[in-house]
Amino acid sequence: MSDPGSRNSDASTIAHEKLGELNHFESAMVKKTTEQKAAEALRYIAASGAANAVELEPFLTDPNQAIRAVAAMNPDADKEILDRFANDKFWGVRMEVVRNANVGQATLRRLLESDTRKRGVVHHAAREKLEERGVAFGADGMPEDAA
Repeated sequence: MSDPGSRNSDASTIAHEKLGELNHFESAMVKKTTEQKAAEALRYIAASGAANAVELEPFLTDPNQAIRAVAAMNPDADKEILDRFANDKFWGVRMEVVRNANVGQATLRRLLESDTRKRGVVHHAAREKLEERGVAFGADGMPEDAA
């Protein structure tokens, strides 16, 4: 099969199969009620519209990962609340912390992973941002000034 379009059609077939599996899985899951969906929509709005750390704090424990990520994206998040969002177990939330202009240097350093086997997108994004801020890295992939 040297047809370049065949790879796309193979990928399309696989994607359709996975979508079918996902739809089957979701149909077995409990569906959200209209009220739950409305409450979630309001939490998204509140997370993106929060004006300070006090208003963002309730979103540290929101059950919806995407809402926590929206809160971490908030331009009014200060470095202290962003440091708390950096503790999130999901890398997507931690990535939004790294992307936030208000993230502190200490938080970025904390998101670095010394074990090369565990380095992922969060480590690399934090490193890139630290390098933009003038931090030099050694051959081991960690800041040169780290003790």
